[in-house]
Amino acid sequence: MPQLTALHVYPVKSTYRLSPDSAGVEPWGLAGDRRWMLANPAGRAVTQRDEPSIGQYRTHPHPDGSLTVTDPAGASIRVPAPSTAAGDPAAQADVFGTFFPAVEAEKEAQIWFADRLGDVRLLHLDDPAGSRRIDPEYSRPGETTSMADGFPLLLATTASLAALNEHLAADHPAGDRRAEPLPMERFRPNLVVSGPEPWAEDGWRRIRVGEVVFRVAKPCGRCVVTTTDQESGERRGPEPLLALGRHRRFGKKLVFGQNLVPERPEGVTGSLLGTLRVGDEVTVLEEGPRPQPDARR
Repeated sequence: MPQLTALHVYPVKSTYRLSPDSAGVEPWGLAGDRRWMLANPAGRAVTQRDEPSIGQYRTHPHPDGSLTVTDPAGASIRVPAPSTAAGDPAAQADVFGTFFPAVEAEKEAQIWFADRLGDVRLLHLDDPAGSRRIDPEYSRPGETTSMADGFPLLLATTASLAALNEHLAADHPAGDRRAEPLPMERFRPNLVVSGPEPWAEDGWRRIRVGEVVFRVAKPCGRCVVTTTDQESGERRGPEPLLALGRHRRFGKKLVFGQNLVPERPEGVTGSLLGTLRVGDEVTVLEEGPRPQPDARR
């Protein structure tokens, strides 16, 4: 039986992960996941695609909603959670051309980040229930997401990572840095699942993880962030994008992992849909045909 082997939460989009033993699931993702993001003056998300060092910023959320952020040098700031109800400045956020309302953090936080990362602002999503719709092609009416790239959660499997690492070893000569196995953290998933055969998740349509049911919306297309060492912040060359291009190309997308949308259990009316725990069993409820990658180029 497949199992949930790790959980990862990213309080500020593109920053270093938190890896709790359990996490609540809300309609828009894991509790506390990517409710904050850095943005340029126009509101467009600034991520590791733009500045790899963002991944070296550590975060610690507090029960009152505030967030402590620590920079790579060890300096910290605690930022209160802003809200429109409190009269904090509103902002229009932009993630890949989808626009939604957000709120600016206090001025002290803006100065702190600008001193380190240039002309950026820290934004907060204070109303995920009604702010940002998921792409209608892959969602149902009323479904929303956080400041994630496009969907509430991302799942990856250890068997598929092992298969990808086998491709890396086969595609490059021994001793070549490009042949080195990659850790799962390069792919920044929320859920890591062990047990199934490689790429089994390509055929999943609905799954249950512990007490929560998820719809598998679409595969995740990968970008330059996968080439960034999440421990050092350094770009490490063209892999795994070259390997994904050779072995996991679907149209224009280089695919690793699957995007998930949580389903609301019958009778549950609040924002907490259930709790995931490391070690939970994963049950495949519905499957479909597995698409085949394009011919090797």
